[in-house]
Amino acid sequence: MTTVKETFIPKTHISLNVKDIELSVAFYEGFFGVPAHKRRPGYANFNLVSPPLKLALQEAPPSEGAGALSHLGIQVATQEEVQEARERLISSGLATFDEGDTVCCYARQDKIWAHDPDGNGWEVYVLLDEMNDAEDDHFQRGGVAEGSACCGGGSTCRPTPTTSNITLRI
Repeated sequence: MTTVKETFIPKTHISLNVKDIELSVAFYEGFFGVPAHKRRPGYANFNLVSPPLKLALQEAPPSEGAGALSHLGIQVATQEEVQEARERLISSGLATFDEGDTVCCYARQDKIWAHDPDGNGWEVYVLLDEMNDAEDDHFQRGGVAEGSACCGGGSTCRPTPTTSNITLRI
C-alpha cells in the first residue's frame, strides 16, 4: 500500500501580492504552460509538479516601500511533518506562530510560521482539505477564516508574532 507521504514531493511555496489578478494569472499560465489550479475572487494558485512549486497570487493594493513578496513556505505531506518542523523551530529558539487547522487561501491547513532576520515569513504547512466542493462553507472574505492572520482581502500572509502567539526557547 502506498501512503501519501511516500508519493508526495515537498514543494516550495511562494505567495505574491499582485496589482491585477487577471493580468498575473494570464502571465503565469503562459509562463508555466498550465492553467491555474485554483481561482477565487482576487486569488489564484498554481500547483506545479515540475518544478515542485506552489505559487499563490493574491490581489492586494501596492504598499509604500513593500515589495510583491507576501511570504514563503514549504508544503509537506502530513501533519506529522508539520509537527516535526514545529518542534525543530522551537528547539532552535525561533519565534513561531502556530496556526493549526485553519482556513487560509481557500483551503483548510495545519501550519507553523517563523520569520527570518529580515522579516520574511516562512510557513511549513500541510493541506487538510482543498475545499473545492461547492458546499464547503469557505467563501469568507478572501478565503480567510475569522480571526486568521492569513492572506486575502488586501492583507498579507505574514502573521505578526505577539506575546500571545509566539514560542521562544531561551
